[in-house]
Amino acid sequence: MRTSTPNSPHIRARWTRIGSAAAATTALVLAGLGTAVHASAAPPAAHKVSAKEIAAAVAKAHVTYTSACDATPAKGYASCNALRVTSGTTAFQEAQAAKKGVTPKSVSPKAASATPTGYGPSDLQSAYGLTSASASDGAGETVAIVDAYDDPNAAADLATYRSYYGLSACTTANGCFKKVSQTGSTTSLPTADSGWAGEISLDLDMVSAIAPKANILLVEAKSSSMANLGTAVNEAVKLGAKFVSNSYGGSESSSDTSYDSSYFNHAGVAITVSAGDEAYGAEYPAASKYVTSVGGTKLSTSSNSRGWTESVWKTSSTEGTGSGCSAYDAKPSWQTDTGCTKRMISDVSAVADPATGVSVYDSYGADGTGWNTYGGTSASSPIIASVYALAGTPGSSDYPAQYPYNAAGTSALNDVTSGNNGTCSTSYFCTAKSGYDGPTGWGTPQGLDAFTG
Repeated sequence: MRTSTPNSPHIRARWTRIGSAAAATTALVLAGLGTAVHASAAPPAAHKVSAKEIAAAVAKAHVTYTSACDATPAKGYASCNALRVTSGTTAFQEAQAAKKGVTPKSVSPKAASATPTGYGPSDLQSAYGLTSASASDGAGETVAIVDAYDDPNAAADLATYRSYYGLSACTTANGCFKKVSQTGSTTSLPTADSGWAGEISLDLDMVSAIAPKANILLVEAKSSSMANLGTAVNEAVKLGAKFVSNSYGGSESSSDTSYDSSYFNHAGVAITVSAGDEAYGAEYPAASKYVTSVGGTKLSTSSNSRGWTESVWKTSSTEGTGSGCSAYDAKPSWQTDTGCTKRMISDVSAVADPATGVSVYDSYGADGTGWNTYGGTSASSPIIASVYALAGTPGSSDYPAQYPYNAAGTSALNDVTSGNNGTCSTSYFCTAKSGYDGPTGWGTPQGLDAFTG
């Protein structure tokens, strides 16, 4: 559960979580867990090492992590779904260390890391069949990020991330990046909050990784109340964003259907929402019938033709991707699973396991300053929003959550068929299978075809 104090910045939760990364395979030697290095950085020293040795090293990967935001939001409030790795070694670190013939350094909770410790843009683009699209598509589109509170260092941290990975500059000056309050003000911004600042950095960096040519609009709500976050969603749409990512959620309530009509019913806009990080169970607004609900996976390298493999992200019975049958929201006409008479979560998915997490640069706050590895479905939501952006502007009367259903069962999606996020009476609500299932929906992106009308 999560805690939150209404009308004040969040009290950040402090608890430790443990994850593990799967053993790598022969493809690890060929494709690596490669992250581009800064142009001025010297390449790592070569070290002759066998595939078996690298796989053994990666199998040792283990991390602990903490929630960036509050533990249990009060009624009508939400918490972010960002998880920051605080110790241990990620699969990326283990593989890189094995290649150099050195002992991997453990992540330190508060010390800045000089270089990334998780997946970077080239990894994510490779995993989801987006390398060509990320290089050529997305120009002229705007991806909006909706979060609570202010990140004073958002622009500077974004610049650091993009510079390191050789991505084009995205600044206020060149018109690529804009930060506003829920009322659209660029000067009267919310109170700063270090936990939500980490969430904001994660979101901005994931848009940069997947759709580096797109513009980014950050809309900061003055609190984490659903009313304020919803108002920020409306402002993002008002300002022209056709893709809006929301990496937060809270318990379902009877108010959800009114929130649907007030904040999330935007035809012609792809609105993505994290499914949650507390394993099996439904969250709102992921349960809204107007949004694309995004589950989370564990992403590992593989010797298969794709070069990657995924399973349901689950760390424990209370830590993993959310999923489930909504208690309140009506089932959209395009969702046809028969075990749930109301809205079923999720629709699609992407990487979320902190042990196979993504690199993020965040400099605001007393902890986690510098390069961090993040997981949680807060990573998967902006990834999917950015895939929609690469695919192009949705039809003006469309609800883009339907698009993956049109492509269901095709090569446009990587079907995730292993793992679970808990125990449930209806198997597919919590257990991966061939075709549709709750934890991963129809699967993860393989190119753009499942995200266009």
